[in-house]
Amino acid sequence: MSRERSPRRPRRRDRNALIAAALTALSLTASGCVVVHGEREVLPAATRAEAAKAVAAFTDAYNKADKAYDSSVDAPYVTGALADIDAARLKAGHVNSPSGNPAHTPLTLTDVKITIVKKAGWPRWFVADARGNKGGGARWVLVFTRGDLGERWRVAYLTLMAPGTVPEFKKDADGWAEAVPADSPRLAVRPDGLSKAYAAYLKNGGAAFADGRDTSGLRAARKKEAEKPGLVRQFIDEPLTHGAYAPLALRTADGGALVFFTTHHYEKRTAATGATVPIPNKDVRALIKGEVKQSLTMESIANEAVLDPAGSGPVRMLGRVQGLTSAQGG
Repeated sequence: MSRERSPRRPRRRDRNALIAAALTALSLTASGCVVVHGEREVLPAATRAEAAKAVAAFTDAYNKADKAYDSSVDAPYVTGALADIDAARLKAGHVNSPSGNPAHTPLTLTDVKITIVKKAGWPRWFVADARGNKGGGARWVLVFTRGDLGERWRVAYLTLMAPGTVPEFKKDADGWAEAVPADSPRLAVRPDGLSKAYAAYLKNGGAAFADGRDTSGLRAARKKEAEKPGLVRQFIDEPLTHGAYAPLALRTADGGALVFFTTHHYEKRTAATGATVPIPNKDVRALIKGEVKQSLTMESIANEAVLDPAGSGPVRMLGRVQGLTSAQGG
C-alpha cells in the first residue's frame, strides 16, 4: 500500500492536468500541422495514481526476473545504471543456477512515498522511496523516468538510504516537487558536474565530498587493498552522463538538491609472477571472458544519490549502489 507525500488536491485535478497535456500534444494548428508533445508546458510528470501503478508494475517485474534469473522479464521496466547492474546480476545468477534463483525472496515495498516533479520538457520523472524487506531496513529510493507520453515508466536509479536520511523536498501549493536544472550554478557542485567531480575525488581526494563510507572510506579501503603483497590493484574511475545516465536533481526544502548521478569504474588485479589472481566470488567468475592467467579486469557501474547544498559546503553521499557489469581475464 502506498502513502504519497503531502497530497493536497483530489485525483481529478491530476487527471485533468494530464488530459490537458495530451490535448496540447495532439492539437492542430490552423495550417493543419501537429504540435508535438507540448514540451513547453510545465506539468506534473504523472498523476499520483499512475505513479503508484508504475511502482507496483516495476516491483512485480523485478520479482519475476529475480525468481527466474531472467533479465528479459524486467528489461522493459529499467534503464540507465539500474538496467546495466540488474542485467549483469541476473546473467551471473543464470549461469550459476540455470533453473532459477533457489534463494528468491520477493521484494515487498511498504510505506511508499511518492514525490512527483512538475516541469517542462522531457524526460519527466518522479521519485518513490519505500521501506523494503531487503537491504537491512534501508529505504529503497527509485527514480522513474520516461521520454514521452507513449513510453513505459522505467527505473533509472535505485539507491538504498539509511532510515531518516531521505531529505524533505520543496513543494508548491499543490504538492508538486521542483526539478533543479542540470547546469544550476546555485549549488556546491552543478548537477551535471557531480559525476566528473566524484570520479576525480576517488583518484585525488579533496574537500568536495564529506567524509563517509562511500567517499573517504572507499579511498581508504582501496589504499589498504593496494598495499597487500603479491597483488597489484589499479582503479580507473570515469564520469558517465549521457542519455539515460544523465543526472536528475530535485530541490530540497533547505534550498539544496538531492541529485542522482552515474559513474563508471574499472578495477584491474595483476598477480606477481608465479601467483594466481584471486576471483572475488562465483558471480564474478560467471561474467569473466577469456582466461585469467595473470590479471583480471572488472568493469562496473555505480549510481549515487547525494545531498548537494546550496552555495558552498561539501556534498554528502546519501546512497550508492555499485554493480559489476563485465570482467575480462588476461
